[in-house]
Amino acid sequence: MLWSLAKVLIFVAIVGGLSHAGGILIDREETLRIAVAGWEFTLGPMAATIAVVVVITALWLVLKLTGLIVSVLKFLAGDETAISRYFDRSRTRRGQAAVSDALLALAAGEGKLAADRADAAARLLDQPMLTTLLRAQAAQMAGDTVRATDAYKALLENDKARFVAVRGLMQIKLDEGDTATALQLAQKAFQLRPKHGETQDVLLRLQTGAGDWKGARATLKAEQGAGRLPRDVWQRRDAVLALQEARGVLDDGASIEAREAAIAANRASPDLIPAAAMAARGLIEQGKARKAARILEKTWSVRPHPDIARAYAQIAPDETPMQRIKRFRALTKTNPGHEESVLLGAELLIAAEDFPAARRAMGDLPTRHPTARALTIMAAIERGEGSDDAVVRGWLAGALTAPRGPQWVCGSCHTVHSHWAPICANCGGFDTLDWTDPPSVGAPERTGSEMLPLIIGTPDAPAPNHSGDPNTETPLPETVHVAPYAADQKPHS
Repeated sequence: MLWSLAKVLIFVAIVGGLSHAGGILIDREETLRIAVAGWEFTLGPMAATIAVVVVITALWLVLKLTGLIVSVLKFLAGDETAISRYFDRSRTRRGQAAVSDALLALAAGEGKLAADRADAAARLLDQPMLTTLLRAQAAQMAGDTVRATDAYKALLENDKARFVAVRGLMQIKLDEGDTATALQLAQKAFQLRPKHGETQDVLLRLQTGAGDWKGARATLKAEQGAGRLPRDVWQRRDAVLALQEARGVLDDGASIEAREAAIAANRASPDLIPAAAMAARGLIEQGKARKAARILEKTWSVRPHPDIARAYAQIAPDETPMQRIKRFRALTKTNPGHEESVLLGAELLIAAEDFPAARRAMGDLPTRHPTARALTIMAAIERGEGSDDAVVRGWLAGALTAPRGPQWVCGSCHTVHSHWAPICANCGGFDTLDWTDPPSVGAPERTGSEMLPLIIGTPDAPAPNHSGDPNTETPLPETVHVAPYAADQKPHS
């Protein structure tokens, strides 16, 4: 408000000053005589003042016109002048507008428009790194991989843009399905920028897909060092990779290295079931049965699993059923209330033909969580106690439609796997498999085959009914044999 008032006052003062000066000039009686080539001019004070202003303005215009003519002549000669700078500024403005249009088209997903505007920007601007990058990304979005590859290769010569070029070429190879070349490019990009998060993830995925477990562990360590992974998550995933590395060593026949790697993986992540089972078997081969038992008991206390029980049975493969029941108490007491402990105890009692104790061990589990395995065990108990065939068949019929129980389920896509693996076969997720109940029915039961003798009986069971009488049922076998978690059974991990 005050500044506006001050400007008005200043304007009024200037106008008043000019008016006063003009009045003084008009009132003065002096004149100015100018004689030029026989011409004589007599000017009053005001006219003389106006004439001076006109002459000065004319001289300024002449000087500017002269400078313009000189600039035009230099422009025609190829020299840098104000005219050339004017046209350069115009090209720059149009080039910057083309860059803006190309960026907007890229953000909108319009690859062809982005490529056209990127070409225009390349013609107008002398910024090859920027315009080449725009052309590469636009061509990649438009599906022109040949042009995009050429543009990215051109960027490789620029130190500042080399990482972006390698990353772009890597993405093109991934889109084409050339994972071998993409892995090499990912390794190069990782060397250029070891802390780049997306490059670390892509490299880890490609390394695990190619079975390069040692390289994957180094990449995982870099992720943890960059602060992208909590320490407990890193330890778990590193244990998974160490386990796979141990399996590779075992395949090559170097069992000592495999045992050491498996033991290290189990030490890093005690709840990793395959690592615990593999480490225990390695210790059993070394004659360290007590240490193997401690490893399995510790894992069972965290996460009971049939593979742990199988490895535990291998510690004493020649023991009697009663000896096995007594020895397995050290395992099941670490997690007595868990469902797997209940099922394991019942199966051991069935193997010892103590069917009443097996029924007591099952408790209310068949009604509280009626899985196919639990109902099959109940059918075995009923058969062992001499129940009617209709009762046994009733349990078996329920087992056919009951949920399968815990299985290896991917936490990302919920795909059920028959065996544990570090990578989901469906979605490619790393370390996403967990031993849990699947969200839907349809996967085969892993442990149902162990109860198969209880259902079909021994090979010398009575022959099927061939009398032709539809009312005559084929009797179930009178005797069955079962040996759960036998030492010669192979793990499912």
